[in-house]
Amino acid sequence: MEIAIALPRSRIIISGIAETTSATSTKSFSYSLPFTQSNNIYDDIKDSDHAGFRQIWSDFMDLFTSRYAAAHRVDEATEFFYRREQFGLRLDLIAFQTLLLALCRYKHVEAAEFLFHSKQKEFRMDIKTRNIILNGWCVLGSLREAKRFWNDIITSKCKPDKFTYGIFINSLSKAGKLSTAVKLFRAMWEKGCDPDVAICNCIIDGLCFKKRIPEAIAIFEEMNDRDCLRDVATYNSLIKHICKIGRMEKVSELLDDMEQKGGICSPNARTYGYLLSSTKKPEDVQSILERMERNGCKMTSDVFNLLLRLFMEWGNEERAKSTWDEMERSGLGPDQRSYTIMVHGLFDNGKLKSALQYFNEMTLKGLVPEPRTKLLVNAIHIKLQDRKNESGDVGDVMNKISSLIASRKDRKKNRKAR
Repeated sequence: MEIAIALPRSRIIISGIAETTSATSTKSFSYSLPFTQSNNIYDDIKDSDHAGFRQIWSDFMDLFTSRYAAAHRVDEATEFFYRREQFGLRLDLIAFQTLLLALCRYKHVEAAEFLFHSKQKEFRMDIKTRNIILNGWCVLGSLREAKRFWNDIITSKCKPDKFTYGIFINSLSKAGKLSTAVKLFRAMWEKGCDPDVAICNCIIDGLCFKKRIPEAIAIFEEMNDRDCLRDVATYNSLIKHICKIGRMEKVSELLDDMEQKGGICSPNARTYGYLLSSTKKPEDVQSILERMERNGCKMTSDVFNLLLRLFMEWGNEERAKSTWDEMERSGLGPDQRSYTIMVHGLFDNGKLKSALQYFNEMTLKGLVPEPRTKLLVNAIHIKLQDRKNESGDVGDVMNKISSLIASRKDRKKNRKAR
């Protein structure tokens, strides 16, 4: 049933489905309001006792709390949380977790942890609540604080779950503490807390980045034994880095496995992009594109731009132009990156005027060039001007030589006439 209420002071009508009201249905409305209107709505809806709108009020409270956190008004966000009771809403753990999430999202992790410790008697703090604070420190990039809070979790009576491990392993990997992350990853399996595919992918990608590919492949193989289903990201991490070291037979083996399994393991445009990046000559490109098409993987703007870059690096302007035309027909470009590749590629190949043509077309379309492209175009103008000056100097010299020859001929004629 569609329902609507008019809020008299703010003159705003809210429409929605009472039975299926969600935070999404109120989000765009709430975020478009300034704080003054939010307060007006607060005054209006607190007097309503319509049971069907209880969830709407809860959603509004959560959104307004988030807005205060976004404006770095932590005290008001906390105060607004406690005003839930005036709406007949419970101050339960879920609402408290929503407050902590909002504070951590906008980098007020210290305030969130203070609330976490100060309200432990009011709310039974489970591992999910602790995960919110741990993730806050990790996202903030403070590994020292993340380690401290991790140790607090370990010493508490609350057992870490796979999300706790996943959050901390990801933070350790990003901070370059890969060996510690791998030890923690192994500890998960030993304690019977099986990591999910996201955690495995994080470790595999980190090992590949550090060129510890044999270890990454070992974990990749172990995933099957522990019933952790691989996905396309798992394969892509391996393919990306194995392509870089030129072990194409292993890449081919992995790609065959992906195509055979299909589903969440089906190769995507990124997979074929890694293969294209490893090609050494234009003849290798066509077979990869045919394989891509055969497996139902559609072209993307990134793949088109990659092809442009490869053909320009190989000096094959004809193939680059045909790729450009195909990209235009498909409606996937050209974009700012496409023009940048062509301008720089043509410059490297000595085609200065052609590079300027692409640059001018780019600016006419309203695409903003990168600073390095602007510098390059300035250099092109200087080079063209120098060439013009040089050709002008040569012309002057030739004219002078012609004049001298003509004057000598005239003198000879005059002598003969005498």
